[in-house]
Amino acid sequence: METLEGWLASPWRRSALAAAAGALPVLAFPAPALWWCAYGVLVPWILLARTAPTARRAALDGWSGGFGFMLAMHHWLLPSLHVFTLVLAGLLGVLWAPWGWLVRRFLAGVPARGRIAAALVVLPSAWLAAELVRSWQALGGPWGMLGASQWQVAPALRLASVGGVWLVSFLLVTVNVAVAVLVAVRAARVPAVAGLVATAAATSAAWVWSPRPHETGLARIAVVQPGIVDGTDSGNRRFDREEQLTRRLVGQDLDLIVWGESSVGFDLGERPDLARRIAALSRETGADILVNVDARRSDRPGIYKSSVLVGPDGLTGDRYDKMRLIPFGEYVPARSLLGWATAVGKAAGEDRRRGTGQVVMDAGHGLGLGPLVCFETAFPDMSRRLAQAGADVLVGQSSTSTFQGSWAPRQHASLAALRAAETGRPMVHATLTGVSAVFGPDGQRVGPWLGTRASTAEVYDVPVADGVTPYVRFGDWPVHVALLVLAVLSLTEGARAVRLRRSAPGPHPRPARTVRGSPARPGR
Repeated sequence: METLEGWLASPWRRSALAAAAGALPVLAFPAPALWWCAYGVLVPWILLARTAPTARRAALDGWSGGFGFMLAMHHWLLPSLHVFTLVLAGLLGVLWAPWGWLVRRFLAGVPARGRIAAALVVLPSAWLAAELVRSWQALGGPWGMLGASQWQVAPALRLASVGGVWLVSFLLVTVNVAVAVLVAVRAARVPAVAGLVATAAATSAAWVWSPRPHETGLARIAVVQPGIVDGTDSGNRRFDREEQLTRRLVGQDLDLIVWGESSVGFDLGERPDLARRIAALSRETGADILVNVDARRSDRPGIYKSSVLVGPDGLTGDRYDKMRLIPFGEYVPARSLLGWATAVGKAAGEDRRRGTGQVVMDAGHGLGLGPLVCFETAFPDMSRRLAQAGADVLVGQSSTSTFQGSWAPRQHASLAALRAAETGRPMVHATLTGVSAVFGPDGQRVGPWLGTRASTAEVYDVPVADGVTPYVRFGDWPVHVALLVLAVLSLTEGARAVRLRRSAPGPHPRPARTVRGSPARPGR
């Protein structure tokens, strides 16, 4: 019977197993939402990389696992990007090659306690470095960060208020490393248990001492979700449906009404009739309406996605143009080189234009809005800046209608819980076709979710809070700590390599030879 070691001797089999191990974390995210498995889901990947026969093979295990992780996390893109989804997963998977190498470097064989203690800090730091690089908007953004899997867990949300989703990711990897050591190196239980205790202590400290949002009142906010409207003239028919649903809100004593992303498919400057109809709705309901315009602008060239606030007297002048566009979905990076993606998938035929800055809008009733559009809700820095600028409520306008029936709508909605907890500000996630959701300033859900089959308008009593969370005050400090750890590691490894070269015995001198070719003898 073939042993496991013999089976893994095949490079292709080993890579396939690493990819499968790397794909496991997706189970912790919606829709499976098995959040508890995040505390051990990296263990198979770690155990595989630590047994790699060479450092190069460990790096390949890291790359293969990263490929599996990225492909599983973004599998719902396959119908749109086709083969390019595999290309992107392969490119992003490279970010975990150093992580795989470090797993072997610190955990191979029977590591000493010092190496295990270092691994509990170095490996989470390397993971955060990979998440940091892939968070760059051109690489797809921070969708599926490991810490985001804990969006339903109250202690994890408290950690997010201290160090953002970064701190949650760091501590999750620490727990996985400690569990892997307990499984594979039983003689080293002390540092592994110490790592688990330290993680529990950090979570307890955040729960007890980190400041809680101070609720100052309630804002009545309505979300209008029209549902799927396809076919010819869908833009006008969707607007009609949104108008019908909004009119149902008359008499509800509202502070704000929110429509989803691309809820208006025409520039309101070219369609003043639509602007007048929205203003009439605002007068009838007594609340400003935040719509989202996806159209070619009449006052400047290009297509923009813009959050536009409309009041009872018409356009208020508050407008936010989306800044971070979805690669391939809204623009094609290096179009001259990668423009072929439009031929094999549903990549953007024309690049949309970017906004130049974030905006806090005045919706009346003392309510400051911080709008975000679509996958901008995945970026912690954007919601943090809005909180610093004085936003009372974060509003995400989204549309995942292309991905109905996949895990994407639920994953997207769950991100709002993290952004709310990080900033201490409630967040409204309003979509065209679901999932729409609202979260309070502590990240806990407020009211019902509006699923992908719903076509309705829902009113939420949203707690409004003041105060500043540690994350808003200090920013991405866990990332800075992680980079510092990796910098110290690089210096230490470099100094170690220099010492080894200096201590290595030099080459033996070749004996001198006489004219006749025989070795010279001393004294002659």
